[in-house]
Amino acid sequence: MHKASVRGAVAPFGVMEVLKAATDRQRTHGDAIMLCVGQPSTPAPAEVRAAAQRAIDSELLGYSEAAGILELREAIAAHHRADGLEVEAGDVAVTTGSSGGFTTLFLAAFDVGDTVVMARPGYPAYRNTLQAMGCEVIELDCGPDIRHQPTLEMISSLPQRPDGVIIASPSNPTGTIIDADELGAIARWCETHDVLLISDEIYHHISYGRECRSAWHSSRQAAVIGSVSKYFSMTGWRLGWMLLPPHLRRSVELLSGNLSLCPPVLSQHAAIAAFTDAARAELDTHVRRYAENRQILLERLPECGFSAIAPADGAFYLWCDISDLTDDSEQWCADVLARTGVAIAPGTDFDTVAGQTHVRLSFAGTAEQMIIACDRLQSLLG
Repeated sequence: MHKASVRGAVAPFGVMEVLKAATDRQRTHGDAIMLCVGQPSTPAPAEVRAAAQRAIDSELLGYSEAAGILELREAIAAHHRADGLEVEAGDVAVTTGSSGGFTTLFLAAFDVGDTVVMARPGYPAYRNTLQAMGCEVIELDCGPDIRHQPTLEMISSLPQRPDGVIIASPSNPTGTIIDADELGAIARWCETHDVLLISDEIYHHISYGRECRSAWHSSRQAAVIGSVSKYFSMTGWRLGWMLLPPHLRRSVELLSGNLSLCPPVLSQHAAIAAFTDAARAELDTHVRRYAENRQILLERLPECGFSAIAPADGAFYLWCDISDLTDDSEQWCADVLARTGVAIAPGTDFDTVAGQTHVRLSFAGTAEQMIIACDRLQSLLG
């Protein structure tokens, strides 16, 4: 039997194991509440679904350019211009989800042995994918005193200049938004020192009053990652995009053409409608619901023994310190699911050091689900 490659031995994404257990619970008990899943509980906007049907009826839906169809790239560029950025279609590369974008970008930008900096806690797929490619990942311990976001001082004080820096704002799992001035300072430092800044902005437009800036407001040498998955409520459509500096565009195009030929073409045609005024009006109602859900959890969770919660500036997550309740978040989450039907993600995915005393909750569901989940948790823990 031929051996499997070393690079394939990446750490599992534990949230998927929780989701599997919660799905089993729903099948056997019918009472599961999915606070573990990082996705909207709503379908794609009506405009998008109608556009998809029109495309099925009228388009060939064959391969597109590797960088995506021009009409979609133009719509994405206009979307960013509305946020105050100077973006043209040629700056945009459409990808097979933001995940496909990250993989392609990492391959285009980094070689084996390169070092890339990310925050801890942070999204585990950054770390796992980079390590599978032979890169060295440097995790910065970003605690509550700095709102779980890296600072320029931390990055510039490293013993060796890194090859890349990843910023996520709003962040998964913490929901925090990096200070606009700090992001600008990091972006300019990276440009000056030939360090690639990768700015994960897939949760932009889901925020609750705190300013949320793009890295491209400060440096067009950064690579910006976007997606229709979160704000646009289109996770399974597998469509993302990148804003790329000129020196990376050809490499990304060549890699994309070899890795996936092109992003899903039906999704591309449908996603053009996601950027219309009608779709945005529908999507903004989701953000108002997230805000309501966030407030319910912030008021109720302290009654359940959750001692510290990260500032929930954006996205639809709460990052909670449960050290007063357990030092084994994986077992604790399994027990809570078994006893209450409430599915919560243990922090071990997101923090390789303190994850056993933290959990992530998603409030992308309904207000009723948030209330029921809190009632069950309070009955168990309060």
